[in-house]
Amino acid sequence: MTNSILDLLLSGNQLKRTARGGWIMRGVPNAEDVAAHSYGVAWTAMLLANQILIETGQQFDMARLLSMALIHDVPEGLTTDIPSPAWKLLPAGVKGDVERGVMQQIVTGSEQSQQLMELWEEMHGRQTAESKLVHDADKIDMYLQAWQYERQFGNQQLSEFWENEHQFHFELSQLIYAEIRSNRA
Repeated sequence: MTNSILDLLLSGNQLKRTARGGWIMRGVPNAEDVAAHSYGVAWTAMLLANQILIETGQQFDMARLLSMALIHDVPEGLTTDIPSPAWKLLPAGVKGDVERGVMQQIVTGSEQSQQLMELWEEMHGRQTAESKLVHDADKIDMYLQAWQYERQFGNQQLSEFWENEHQFHFELSQLIYAEIRSNRA
């Protein structure tokens, strides 16, 4: 039992040494790692869920929400964070298939295998309110980080992030995104 938990811990720990490839590809010095991004997604998801509850009364299963936020990029410990321009060169669906296979490889043999795969599949299925909010948080964290890198380093190679408007699942997420874009201008 402890071996399987140790293996899972090591898989998560690897994210601390896995740089976000998209930032590196675009010349960002000392780019964040995947673990830092996952923390940003969890923090953002929690704050969004709390604010949506205050504004609308909509409740979220916080355990599922935060678990999905933490697990969403675990496969990148093995695949690395392959930037979207590279994935766009591959056949449709390959990214999801590869990450699903890696996630299954990571959790196989663990007593938590089924639970972890269900969370990962729920996150990527984007059918539940929690998974949609985590998806929104993932994108907000990315846009927030791009804006911060532009401000911090004057990096103009990040302008492609802003070329197309992103559509979010929740109105609050859309408003925050609009505020980031407005502040960026």
